[in-house]
Amino acid sequence: MPLSLAAIAYAVSALVFLGLDAIWLGSMAERLYRPGIGHLMAERFAAAPAVLFYVLYVGGIVFFAIAPTLESRRPVLAALGHGALLGLLAYATFDLTNQAVLKDWPWHVTLADLAWGSFVTAMAAAGGAAAAPWLHAAVFKN
Repeated sequence: MPLSLAAIAYAVSALVFLGLDAIWLGSMAERLYRPGIGHLMAERFAAAPAVLFYVLYVGGIVFFAIAPTLESRRPVLAALGHGALLGLLAYATFDLTNQAVLKDWPWHVTLADLAWGSFVTAMAAAGGAAAAPWLHAAVFKN
């Protein structure tokens, strides 16, 4: 995958992921996370770790879910599947580890997070796979 195509896929995936995650967190923080794990949450939001997560995770979406699928017959559908699996694995790493080591981590938070991680990662991967080749061709007319 050319670096210019990867950069476009990264930008599109980041926009999709950040947009959807902002909506999710804005609507679910007080309804799901605060009641379930509020006693574990920090008083103040720490931006640096969040930014680092988004930078790294979107890179993972491009590397693991978009790049391997662009040459397939149905790249958007393939990226959707790869993204869903990546999201499930990544969010399961966090949630199931918390389930194993924290005494008060509720199962309903884990299940909601696993579903959300699969969905949002699938959408970001599919968006990147759909838009990146088209935008790349439009910007870099060969």
